Amino acid sequence: MNSSEINDYAAAIREAILAHEADIECLDREIGDGDHYINMKRGCEAIAGLADELSTLSSADALNKIGMKLLSTIGGASGPLFASFFMSMSKSLKVNDASSDTFSRLHIALAFETGVQAIMQRGKAQAGEKTMLDVLIPVATAFKQLAEQGQSSKDIATTLKNIASDGLESTRDMLATKGRASGLGERAIGHLDAGAKSCEVMIHTVCDLVLAGQ
Repeated sequence: MNSSEINDYAAAIREAILAHEADIECLDREIGDGDHYINMKRGCEAIAGLADELSTLSSADALNKIGMKLLSTIGGASGPLFASFFMSMSKSLKVNDASSDTFSRLHIALAFETGVQAIMQRGKAQAGEKTMLDVLIPVATAFKQLAEQGQSSKDIATTLKNIASDGLESTRDMLATKGRASGLGERAIGHLDAGAKSCEVMIHTVCDLVLAGQ
């Protein structure tokens, strides 16, 4: 993974988020604050604006730059959470080798896991609370396990797509205990979480690029 690939992923994620505007906004209007899509779009646009600068950086520094940009750009709860994710991923990669972009699948999996743990700590949340973590935690766990087993990138990508979809669907029958939806009680049951949907879209997008050989 290098900065060029990070830019490719960011550009593809931006297009995917825009394409799922109706889905994400509908879910957020049902049980959220109604601003999740706006914040996601703003974050994607901000990262796209960094493309030239990111292309000159190592992957670890590029991820840190993205995190700092999101922290100053996205409003609500999403900004600090996603900023923590990218900045923690950056720190994890730097532990391996700050001057190299030659990372194994396991290095990337461990960095992803570290980023998800940062979201958990920042948001004081865990799986089962009807949030983005219901997608991110199982994906991180499986990513690490598959990388440790030496699975190929394409096999990992295929599996993670399925796990992300299952994680999203799992939020439908959950009682929300975090965020605005937590105040709705049982009325939130039967609805998917918008943050989980956004994460599913992003994970699917990156996995599709891997499957396409990019």
